[in-house]
Amino acid sequence: MKPADSGATREPLGTRILRALLTQRVVLLAVLIVVVVAVLMIMDANDYLTAPYDPDYMASSLINAVPLAILGLAELVVILSGRGGIDLSVGAIVSLAGMVFGFAYGEWNWPFWLALVVTVVVGGVLGAVNGFLVSYIGFPALITTLATYYAYKSLAVVINNQEPISTEPIQNLFSITRSVELPVIGHDIPNFPLGIFTFLLPTVVVIWLLLARTTYGRRLFAIGTNDVAAQWSGIAVRDTRFKAYTISGLLSGLVAVVTVAQFASARPDAGVTGNGMALPAITIAVLGGVAITGGIGRVSGVVLATLLIVWLNAGILLAFEGNEGSQFQLLALGAVLVFAALLNGLTNRRYGGTR
Repeated sequence: MKPADSGATREPLGTRILRALLTQRVVLLAVLIVVVVAVLMIMDANDYLTAPYDPDYMASSLINAVPLAILGLAELVVILSGRGGIDLSVGAIVSLAGMVFGFAYGEWNWPFWLALVVTVVVGGVLGAVNGFLVSYIGFPALITTLATYYAYKSLAVVINNQEPISTEPIQNLFSITRSVELPVIGHDIPNFPLGIFTFLLPTVVVIWLLLARTTYGRRLFAIGTNDVAAQWSGIAVRDTRFKAYTISGLLSGLVAVVTVAQFASARPDAGVTGNGMALPAITIAVLGGVAITGGIGRVSGVVLATLLIVWLNAGILLAFEGNEGSQFQLLALGAVLVFAALLNGLTNRRYGGTR
């Protein structure tokens, strides 16, 4: 009997590529980033944009990636916890914690490091309130975080009589958002926003280590996949989920400091103006391959999804005159969210999820 021809059972190349694109979200996002950047550069070369879309412009636009990526990681941690985990209050926490930072650093003249620590702790406390209501009281995450969104937003507005805090120390913080030249190779590449190195990269590393190299990370994936089985395995499900919302609050507090520096002002509406920060963060998490049912998600997917959204939005601004581009950014954000949701559903049905 002849052995079966291994080539006869091998999947066609096109099928293997499709499988890789659908199941490896990092691969798909990398391809989409290349396509988006290539299309926008071609449009620039043919004078379809109002300003050059070049590496300098792309590097400077990364200043918007710092808060979006950190909040995307906050949503990643919460959604991983399962049971419909979501945090709609992150933008309101940014606003309220930012006002606390404004008082501490701008009005009371506390040292920057102390004001930063206090702000992050305040964010963690606000996130812990969400975690307590969801994990120990049993309220649905959607309703809980929507309610606290309104509560925190209101507190941010009334805490200083609807006035921003723009004292000289706060205004001088804008310097930490400037673009800097990298050592050794900096003269050959564009300057990058300082916040990428001082806020975003450390946060990415810490969250990756937390999820991939700690027992807490394994417990979080377990309860997101099946919290009943996790409980029978001896995992403290409620405590693990509670900590996920607390971590989300801590990250939101960190974003509050970043936002105050970017605006050179502690604004009571910083995280909720327009469509707020929560919806883009959720979009980035879902686009990055985080399963809304919990238990599936990667830090690298969130980072690449942030790059895609930031560079796409940057290109849209150049494609239209005046303020029209900002409206089309919202259209693109909605389209991306629908695309990500459909893609997640297709991948789950056909291949059992992304990796």
